Amino acid sequence: MIQKLISYLKDLFHLLYPHNCEGCGTDVLNDDAILCTKCLFELPETNFCNTVNNPVEKIFFGRLNIANATAAYYFTKDSLLQHLMIELKYRNNKDVGIFLGKQLGYQLQESQRFYDVDVIVPLPLNPKKEKKRGYNQAMIICEGIASVWQKPVLKNVVIRTQFTETQTQQDRIHRWQNMQNVFAITDRNSLEGKHVLLVDDVITTGATLEACGAGFLQIPGCKLSIAALAWTI
Repeated sequence: MIQKLISYLKDLFHLLYPHNCEGCGTDVLNDDAILCTKCLFELPETNFCNTVNNPVEKIFFGRLNIANATAAYYFTKDSLLQHLMIELKYRNNKDVGIFLGKQLGYQLQESQRFYDVDVIVPLPLNPKKEKKRGYNQAMIICEGIASVWQKPVLKNVVIRTQFTETQTQQDRIHRWQNMQNVFAITDRNSLEGKHVLLVDDVITTGATLEACGAGFLQIPGCKLSIAALAWTI
């Protein structure tokens, strides 16, 4: 009798608060998942975590002295991944960021190239955007990473000191020019001698990460790596 009642209540709860896959809409998925197994495996993994001189690393050649760089997935327009990024950035769906952050965390955890990372740092969001959105999507991704890869997340060691307009339609040169002197390190002592993993959502030209990462490399003994959920092809 009790088991039947529990089953009935679960069915009623699911009816009132359905939990469906963000990809195909099926309700056959774990309670803490936002994608079913089929859709998860359809996301286009890059395997950059295990690839030296991968395309993300090549972006920073001659621009930023990084140790390693990676992105979990390839980003293309009108794809499932684009839908998920819209959910995360514009529709207050932080569960998407946590879930995808975990997937990136699993990749980092299994890679020998990132084993000596000491701390994870989210790329700071434009303050006006963060106030409007209510959160920094890079921080949400970091929380997902740290939940499966036991590394501390340092939130406020770097800040944006200037407002910048959206750079979606800007080319590489203009993005780089717009990002000069935008970031400032606020806690150099906590980063001395550390291997920092700087995290963003999507890498396109890398100009923002370059501008932010340059400050870390001015700290004695600080080593820098970069990770993102996606790389735009």
